[in-house]
Amino acid sequence: MDLTLYPLGEYVRLLDKLGQLAGPLPQGLELERTVERVCYNSREAVPGALFICKGAHFKEEYLADAARRGAFAYVSQTPYPSVDLPCLLVRDMRQVIAPLAVKYYNDPSQKLKVIGVTGTKGKSSTAYYLKYILDGYLAPRGQTCGVISSIDTWDGVERFESHLTTPEPLELQKHFAHALASGMEYLVMEVSSQALKYHRTLGTRFAAAAYLNIGSDHISPIEHPDFEDYFHAKLKLFAQAEQSSVNLDCGHGQAALAAARAACPQVRTFSRKDPAAAVYGHDVRKFGDDILFQVEAEALSGEYRLTMPGLFNVDNALAAIAVCLGLGIPRQAVADGLARARVPGRMEVYSNALGDVTAIVDYAHNRMSFETLFRSVKQEYPGRRIVAVFGCPGKKAFDRRRDLGEVAGAGSDLVVLTEEDSGEEDTLSICREIASHVACRCRVEPNRGEAIRQAVLSCTVPSVILITGKGAETRQKRGMEYIDTPSDVEYAQTFLRELDARGPRSL
Repeated sequence: MDLTLYPLGEYVRLLDKLGQLAGPLPQGLELERTVERVCYNSREAVPGALFICKGAHFKEEYLADAARRGAFAYVSQTPYPSVDLPCLLVRDMRQVIAPLAVKYYNDPSQKLKVIGVTGTKGKSSTAYYLKYILDGYLAPRGQTCGVISSIDTWDGVERFESHLTTPEPLELQKHFAHALASGMEYLVMEVSSQALKYHRTLGTRFAAAAYLNIGSDHISPIEHPDFEDYFHAKLKLFAQAEQSSVNLDCGHGQAALAAARAACPQVRTFSRKDPAAAVYGHDVRKFGDDILFQVEAEALSGEYRLTMPGLFNVDNALAAIAVCLGLGIPRQAVADGLARARVPGRMEVYSNALGDVTAIVDYAHNRMSFETLFRSVKQEYPGRRIVAVFGCPGKKAFDRRRDLGEVAGAGSDLVVLTEEDSGEEDTLSICREIASHVACRCRVEPNRGEAIRQAVLSCTVPSVILITGKGAETRQKRGMEYIDTPSDVEYAQTFLRELDARGPRSL
């Protein structure tokens, strides 16, 4: 990846233009020296690096380590006089990191068509619908569409399982630069409320953006203190987009539409309720295992097919169609992409040999996605016993413990609570807190594999097992580390085979 490198003086002028310089420039600042790298990980520092002091857990020893490795200046809200490096003192680190990253990586989103998707639920599915559509559209040119999601990241150079929905600024701009260097034209990404609130995407140009919905998730002392803060963060995306698509059917849809029209030059709506929407979906029906629906959307009007289960996915498909309408993607490419689309860890359906026990692996992890999932499953599998297996993450979205317990308890015959990225909290304590809100029969099994095994082997009547929260992820956060584990998909397949091996059951 070839980058144009700039002297330190260019970065100083940028900080001054942003109004972020909090003091006079220190003596000894080598303004003409080329910045060879911008980094906030001291292990990545090289001779000529500009080091950024970032994060609540930052320690002075990190700066000292960067200096030993060759950093010649640093950016910080706090000076560290004991480290013999000149400091660019700034007012707000969160406001400067992304612009510095954009500068270092040569502002890649000006050339790359980045598509941003935000919402409380459906971000991953919509992002992958768009990726499948664009992969097919770009295939004749030998290109693929990049993706940055809560599932995985692919930028033409790196492919890995994700830990953050939206990466930190330096990583984000690096992925964009990789995509450009690899010859990519499009990259689709999930944009979280935390990323928008804390300016991780600041300076990124979105060729298109999609607003899916808003729920009451992520309200906590360490995320969003109230709903207004959460909603306001989501709406920030519109100001960075050249065109936006807004779901009229979600709560606060009209407020989102008004915000989009105030901030974005071009806005389209999508809906299953309002025929006046730019993209109107109707006549949704099951056809075997597929979902068919009709769309009225100018050049993209016609019938579409989803081969991925979940009637609620029609909403995500409409969002993808609205984006494609704005980008001028041909109807056949849209229809083919949606028919092929699969999302790792989202509505993955597995059954035993008899077909009477079905395991659905899904990433549903908040009240809105839980309510939608249970409603869809009851509609698609009428009369079946329902078992839910899930947990809640540590030190995050504390209201989920009540919300998920209430929804699962109301919609299940059995709930099995287990580990789900407990981090620095105790898994058993989290499970007990959730259990206090569960109204049906409930078990606690901290070992996730054993919890899924118990759920599967408990089936003596036709059943659906909903295994939620982790999808296809292969790691658990324990303490501050991510530990390799089998995915929920692997667990489900293994234990369904074990159920079959036990022979005939009383049904």
